[in-house]
Amino acid sequence: MKANELDQIRSVIKTNKRADLIFALAGFLALMVGVMAFVTLFGEMLANGWERINPDFFSNFPSRRAANAGILSAWVGSLLVMLVTALSAIPLGIAAGVYLEEYAPKNWMTDLIEINVTNLAGVPSIVYGLLALGVFVYTFGFGQSILTAGLTLGLLILPVVIVSTREALRAIPIHIREGAYGVGATQWQVVSDHLVPYATPGIMTGVIIGMSRAIGETAPIITIGALTFIAFLPPSPITDTAPFLNFEWLFSGFTVMPIQMFNWTSRPEEAFQQNAAAAGLILVLMTLMMNAIAIWLRYRLRKSISW
Repeated sequence: MKANELDQIRSVIKTNKRADLIFALAGFLALMVGVMAFVTLFGEMLANGWERINPDFFSNFPSRRAANAGILSAWVGSLLVMLVTALSAIPLGIAAGVYLEEYAPKNWMTDLIEINVTNLAGVPSIVYGLLALGVFVYTFGFGQSILTAGLTLGLLILPVVIVSTREALRAIPIHIREGAYGVGATQWQVVSDHLVPYATPGIMTGVIIGMSRAIGETAPIITIGALTFIAFLPPSPITDTAPFLNFEWLFSGFTVMPIQMFNWTSRPEEAFQQNAAAAGLILVLMTLMMNAIAIWLRYRLRKSISW
């Protein structure tokens, strides 16, 4: 090899290394901007709302007096809405993802569905609120209820669950499928006994990320008519008489944590701003806890899988 060719190769390698370094620095700076913004906001909420976090804050209803106001109806409403969201979106999303990846024929119709599912993951949440207002509230007559809110947020995270399920299935090595088919397993046995169990860590990560997004959404909940001030709890889902289940809570009025924060931040008194900061701090901690659970589940499930 001639000397000038070696010099050209060294020049190309040097240029690529410089480009890699610049890209790494740009990515690190972008990451630090996001981290610093989060740390700043979290620190401000911690400084302003820490004093308000006590047992009474969790057990009191909202009040016109800031010192007596709490988030009881808000956190209970958030939990019930998230329950409906999980029950409506997770099974349907996983089933749809498995079908599209493993069973659906490869034709223009499947391609069109895949494109629309991917695009729906980026649609603004207010669009889902308007859709739910027309379909669930007026057409189906569910009203401004927990059921409507849960189904709305379920639609919101459904594309995320579908996409994460498909990506988790694609990440499974091909020899898993070939080995299962090689010993005579049917397609259903391959999917149910091998693919879905191996893909569960990735699926769970996508599910928790979607739920973390849903718990902080405000626009679609406001659109369907969530209450900004509520001093009662929905009926209990569990009763002491047979059949021990009560579904009246599904059609009850409700509020959620973001709505309660919005109500408090709209008031000029400083004490209500502290309440909003305390509620925001709790909401962030709930979101971080959900993401921590996702990381822990992924770690535990991956440890139990041997390829």
